[in-house]
Amino acid sequence: MSELAEPAAAQTARLPRDATYYEVKREIEEFLYDEANLLDDRQFKAWLDTLADDLEYFMPMEYNVKFGEHDRRELTTRDKQMSWFNEGKWTLTKRAEQVLTGVHWAEEPLSRVSRLVTNVQLTAMRTNDDGDLEVDVSSRFLTYQNRCEYEQYFFVGDRKDRMRRTADGWKLCRREIRIHQNVLLAKNLSIFF
Repeated sequence: MSELAEPAAAQTARLPRDATYYEVKREIEEFLYDEANLLDDRQFKAWLDTLADDLEYFMPMEYNVKFGEHDRRELTTRDKQMSWFNEGKWTLTKRAEQVLTGVHWAEEPLSRVSRLVTNVQLTAMRTNDDGDLEVDVSSRFLTYQNRCEYEQYFFVGDRKDRMRRTADGWKLCRREIRIHQNVLLAKNLSIFF
């Protein structure tokens, strides 16, 4: 009798579920909920303040691949292949500033967006060279976007984040976003994830 092989992601060791885990998890969840509210309320400048200066913001493209090739070929890779986003804080700032001009063709009128964040789990904790706590976080999201009168889109996926605790509070320093569709059904990707 053979055992079924688990995906590589399921084989990683879990962090101990102790008091430290749950305290940090609560802080991270509050950060993610506050972030969703800032974006839904179009407070882009305040949102940008929650991003680390060395932010990496990446959304790979997803392909339909043959069974057994998912780990190697399902997602495009950073800096080697095409992606939906491969940005830093500077680029995100310019995108937000463009939306805030009021003449952004894809965001005039502004979209109505509602974000849900769930299944938040901490996957790693470490202290960086500067002595700051860095935490790897996985979460799931559902984002609803309504444009103009009749356009509406749903984005469903997961995120792999790295959060850094600084003297100014938590900062997002890395985000990989996976939307679980290989063909983008929306007319554009003008929102932030």
